[in-house]
Amino acid sequence: MHSVAILPRVSTHHPGAGTAPTYLDAFALLTEVVDELVVRSVHDTHDAWAERFGGYPGSAIAGAVFGGLGAGLRAASAGLGKVAATGVGPRLEEGPRGRFVSSAVNGLIGDRLVAERPRLAIPMAVRSEGRDVPPATDHLAAAFPDAAGRVVVFVHGLCENESYWNRWRERTGTTYGETVTDAGWTPVFLRANTGLGLRENGVALAALLQRLVEEWPVPLQRIALVGHSMGGLIVRAAGAVVHLAEHQAERHWADLVSDVVTLGTPHLGAPIARGIGHGSRGLGRRRETAAFGRILDQRSVGVHDLVSGLAEDVPPLPHARYRLVAATVTARQRHPVGHVVGDLLVRVPSAYGRDRHGRHLFPGADVLHLGRTDHFGLLNHPEVHRALREWLA
Repeated sequence: MHSVAILPRVSTHHPGAGTAPTYLDAFALLTEVVDELVVRSVHDTHDAWAERFGGYPGSAIAGAVFGGLGAGLRAASAGLGKVAATGVGPRLEEGPRGRFVSSAVNGLIGDRLVAERPRLAIPMAVRSEGRDVPPATDHLAAAFPDAAGRVVVFVHGLCENESYWNRWRERTGTTYGETVTDAGWTPVFLRANTGLGLRENGVALAALLQRLVEEWPVPLQRIALVGHSMGGLIVRAAGAVVHLAEHQAERHWADLVSDVVTLGTPHLGAPIARGIGHGSRGLGRRRETAAFGRILDQRSVGVHDLVSGLAEDVPPLPHARYRLVAATVTARQRHPVGHVVGDLLVRVPSAYGRDRHGRHLFPGADVLHLGRTDHFGLLNHPEVHRALREWLA
């Protein structure tokens, strides 16, 4: 496990994020990835096996072919990047498919995008109708004309975006946003670059929440935070900022948080993330498979942070009641299969913050188990709707 340190100052917008990315930006990135992860990996694996068996007459020719192909891809990537920088082409964010691709890529390599392709890096922002809403009173008033004094902030998980909260609407007939609206709250959906580390996203979330308190169209009385999967860890990381930094604002966001709801959050880490790490190290031990280990190891800092979750030195927010929701694919929580695989990504003890030694990260928290559902079924589940109405009454 690891703790969350504080960065001096983190902007909620990354350099270059003000210029909307186009599909050409995405194609430029794609050609770079094909070169790095496909051509180079095949080339390295080919060389390793050729060396093991003493080489063969065509090895030099094969090397020249791989080298030429890689050079062509790098040139194509650079050329596409230069054209994309002029703003030519359809905007990647204009449609749901483009936003899906953008969020997925940011989750996988978002830390690299900030450094190498900032136009493609997602800034943490309030979202409405597929667009960022600047955290200023006039913009927030236009996006939320019926703004209430109670706000529920929804934070999505790894590789997701705000539209994921609408999943299964045709089956359930409603969404969490509609449920909290009926209860007299205003839902606010955020989008984040989930490839960044929990530390950086936590600082960005804390800064954005403070702006909401200061700029919300009406005085805020109460804030609830709902996080799915990694979103719950980002919420906790924002809480770490509160505990390690002095309150400088007259009305601080943390003082208004009454409820924190986490849905399938790997508070103590996710087994699948550990498995990827073990797999990359195992493949890296042999030259013949090292290239495939590098492919697995290309995962972002955000994915790395899922391995351990957050430790007990990131305490709960003061004044907040914690509600922890876990799921299993089996009806019963203690079923052998459900106990081992949980919701296919997160096991119940991790979602509840309870380790094998009996320690609880959230003493006194309310817990809710959902049977016969998976990790993404938590995004819109009838029992969660019922619980939200009760918790936010």
